[in-house]
Amino acid sequence: MALSVFDIFKIGIGPSSSHTVGPMRAARNFTRNLHARGLLDQVASVAIELHGSLAETGRGHRTDVGIMLGLMGEAPDTVDPAAISTLMDEVQTRKSLTLSGGHRIDFDASKAFSYRIKPMPEHPNGMRFTARDSGGEALLDERYVSIGGGFIRALDSIETDERVPEHDPIPYPFSNGAELVALCKTHDLTIAQLMMANESALLPAAEVRAGVLRIARAMDESIDRGCGMHGPVEDEVLPGGLKVRRRAPALYRELRGGHKHDDVMYAMDWVNLFAMAVNEENAASGRVVTAPTNGASGLLPSVLRYYRTFITDWSEEGVVDFLLTAAAIGFLYKENASISGAEVGCQGEVGVACSMAAAGLTAVMGGTVDQVENAAEIGMEHNLGLTCDPVGGLVQIPCIERNAMGGNKAINASRLALHGDGKHHVSLDMVIETMRQTGADMRSKYKETSRGGLAVNVVEC
Repeated sequence: MALSVFDIFKIGIGPSSSHTVGPMRAARNFTRNLHARGLLDQVASVAIELHGSLAETGRGHRTDVGIMLGLMGEAPDTVDPAAISTLMDEVQTRKSLTLSGGHRIDFDASKAFSYRIKPMPEHPNGMRFTARDSGGEALLDERYVSIGGGFIRALDSIETDERVPEHDPIPYPFSNGAELVALCKTHDLTIAQLMMANESALLPAAEVRAGVLRIARAMDESIDRGCGMHGPVEDEVLPGGLKVRRRAPALYRELRGGHKHDDVMYAMDWVNLFAMAVNEENAASGRVVTAPTNGASGLLPSVLRYYRTFITDWSEEGVVDFLLTAAAIGFLYKENASISGAEVGCQGEVGVACSMAAAGLTAVMGGTVDQVENAAEIGMEHNLGLTCDPVGGLVQIPCIERNAMGGNKAINASRLALHGDGKHHVSLDMVIETMRQTGADMRSKYKETSRGGLAVNVVEC
């Protein structure tokens, strides 16, 4: 497979990988194409059409903000979250925007953006960018779809951000779970070892290891910030119209102050805390890691932090193995089903994250390849049919608590697999295909449109 661990785990900003990060990357790609064609200085205006789910819930997911940042040349992994409000205030005040490359254009967001409920045929998350000159002639017209996890697909152009550099052939290509397990057994490798061998065809092994540890640190930092471990959080009330208050800082203080080590549910409280802390950061447009999406960004970090906090013989190598194993499972869903809530519901976000985390934890707890595959299957089997119905189009209700529930479910899936011998009736490939079929059958109102479920039964206040 051509995907890398650094494709599955991307450092970015909240609140959504498909609705904020993907559109940001698409807009950046569009301006780079303008520059490459020598058209940038001729641009007088840019119009943006949002289609389908991006039109229905884009305002709550700050899709417009992500696109404006991308047009300015900002990237999700390097933009300063603290500077975003200032940049947006300048656009609003001056009614102008500086495109990447330094060319300033008139830009009124209320007029530049249009929202089309009808989705593009290629994907529910569609967008179109049109740059025009001073005479109104179109200079460049491009369409993109945001396919989950920050991934984009250009429909009319080259994806400059997605180009894979020339590299040696990957030694152990796989396209499904059965192939992955068979390769590991044939070559006497763990999934993490196989992944490291494949990644080393793209980058030197030392760089891969350093990059994976950088991802782990970013996950930890989002937990720390969300808990207020190193100082008070910036906004106690999350942005949007729901007036949802952060719960992680108070829970952190409670757990730090209490002596509940004799409580058998003590570890569960901390997993809840870790997951909610990240997802509250995500809701506040803070820096998080897609794992594999922003909506599910707290689940896997909470299980990884559980490993580092409650498993006495944890190691840095274990952290690397955890993330490499989880990424391999993420590949399977990305290639054979979807990680887009707008395409298959939340089973493609929290469900996939649960499956990935269960696999990673099982691997570092000494599980066999069969047990790892079993844990991944259990993690998804009990998330099948999970809908995506965010209240108010915000990644807050039910997303924040859902990550906490999913983190504990992943730990339980791992424990069930470790108590077995790896033999089971439902394979990982079967459950991935079932998830894909379930998503195809799911009514569109339950797939990130805020037209069904909790989104219409909870009164916004």
